[in-house]
Amino acid sequence: MGRRVRTTAGVLALVEVVVFVLVANWIGLGWTILATLATSTLGLVLLGRQGTRALTELRARAQERRPPGRALGDAGLVAAGGLLMLLPGFLGDLVGLLCLLPPTRPLMRGLLGRLLASRLPAHLRGPVRVRSARTEGVPGPAPHPGRPLVIEGEVLRDDPQR
Repeated sequence: MGRRVRTTAGVLALVEVVVFVLVANWIGLGWTILATLATSTLGLVLLGRQGTRALTELRARAQERRPPGRALGDAGLVAAGGLLMLLPGFLGDLVGLLCLLPPTRPLMRGLLGRLLASRLPAHLRGPVRVRSARTEGVPGPAPHPGRPLVIEGEVLRDDPQR
């Protein structure tokens, strides 16, 4: 796992350098450095605003004793987006901007959720949802008050990996 992460980080850094050189050739080195500083400043401002909003939402949910839900994910995306915007590089700035802006945050949340879910083993991917074709009640005697209705059976999986 560590080797894959190092390789991915190296490839991404190389791509960032290539994009930086291409932009510098296109608009000039001075303007490229100025653009890099401008995107870092924009990232700092957005991180401050969106980070405050995300933490306020988390605090409100904690005070109301509600589960954090999306607010926790949004806070994580804001933190990651702010870090990406502060680091030099145009591709990282683009991804960071998508994480920081509220209209595009659900898109990033969905992409990350699918990526993480696809990497989990099949038995850890979440609850099994069962639909029943029966729409009527079960015929027969009514269950005794105080005792739950017990239906014996077994769970069958169509999972070829098990």
